Amino acid sequence: MHLNDQELELLRIIETNSRIETADLAKMTDLSEDDIQATLQKLEDMRIIVRYATLINWAKVDEYHGVTAMIDVKVTPKRGVGFDEVAQRIYRFKEVESVYLMSGVYDLSVIIEGRSMNEVAQFVSEKLSTLDSVISTTTHFILKKYKHDGTIFEPTEKDKRIVVSP
Repeated sequence: MHLNDQELELLRIIETNSRIETADLAKMTDLSEDDIQATLQKLEDMRIIVRYATLINWAKVDEYHGVTAMIDVKVTPKRGVGFDEVAQRIYRFKEVESVYLMSGVYDLSVIIEGRSMNEVAQFVSEKLSTLDSVISTTTHFILKKYKHDGTIFEPTEKDKRIVVSP
């Protein structure tokens, strides 16, 4: 999909902060507010903008006791559909946050959220490993997040002095 320079600029701006008001976006891009709204709607309709998200540091919330796991999955691709069919079966599970086709030893990387390590283990043994195409899995538990989607969770004073431009 080819986008013009204004559309690309708008995407870069809202990628770092999706809460910027359209009036501010208009000033930053030299577009009218109506043009901003129309462009955003177009990009949403085309599924280039898929969702507006909030990144939460759950480690700071005492009441949250969940765990995140990254699971490497080796699968047998099916003729005619490759990895797509098994990836679709996996991403339909409610526990699954993300599924990626990977290069290397494993074929898929699956990220899941659970209330406990036991719940994750149960998901892997009862749901994921039992799928026909799944050959093997390796589960990694995330112990601490330092940086996610370009955001540093606990910036040092040095990090705070570094100015990053989009």
